[in-house]
Amino acid sequence: MQRFTELAATTVALPRADIDTDQIIPARFLTTTTRDGLGDGLFADWRFLSDGTPDPEFVLNRPKHASATVLVTDRNFGCGSSREHAPWALLDYGFRAVISSEIADIFHSNSLKNGLLPIRVSDDVVKLLLKQPRKVLISVETCSLSILDDEGNTEKTIEFPLDGFSRYCLLEGIDQLGYLQGQSDAITAYANDFADSTNPAL
Repeated sequence: MQRFTELAATTVALPRADIDTDQIIPARFLTTTTRDGLGDGLFADWRFLSDGTPDPEFVLNRPKHASATVLVTDRNFGCGSSREHAPWALLDYGFRAVISSEIADIFHSNSLKNGLLPIRVSDDVVKLLLKQPRKVLISVETCSLSILDDEGNTEKTIEFPLDGFSRYCLLEGIDQLGYLQGQSDAITAYANDFADSTNPAL
């Protein structure tokens, strides 16, 4: 998993509410056994026309958003099924963070486990970011989102909630398994102490 300490980017807005996981990555793309390539199916029913060509009207198909890394959406993003493929698809496409006033709990959890940062902010902040692309600076270290002007000066800084364990994993670039593997010496020592305490004759 890639470390996430700080990200300077320009947002891309998808002003729709209640975007569910089937819209993020349609079920027909879930037959793959690998995460690689799932970005090709991201928002597929919106990105592509019936003949398979890109829809020029869809925001992600516009050249200025070709390398977008921060997605802003309206409320209740990631609702629906619990498929982990949804954050996988966003990450494979190139997104590192999603900003919304409401993010579905299971999607929120799955995102953090995979290195995608879900940022919950107020409706007013979302409305501001949905109006037009904005330069932002995201810091995992300080759990803050700064909105910048065209010259890169800070206009507004908002703190967002992030639990300590997820913050640690993002900063270190590890998932839950990686964290446990890093505690192997402590786990072995605890197991040995437990064995000694329950089998004093040994």
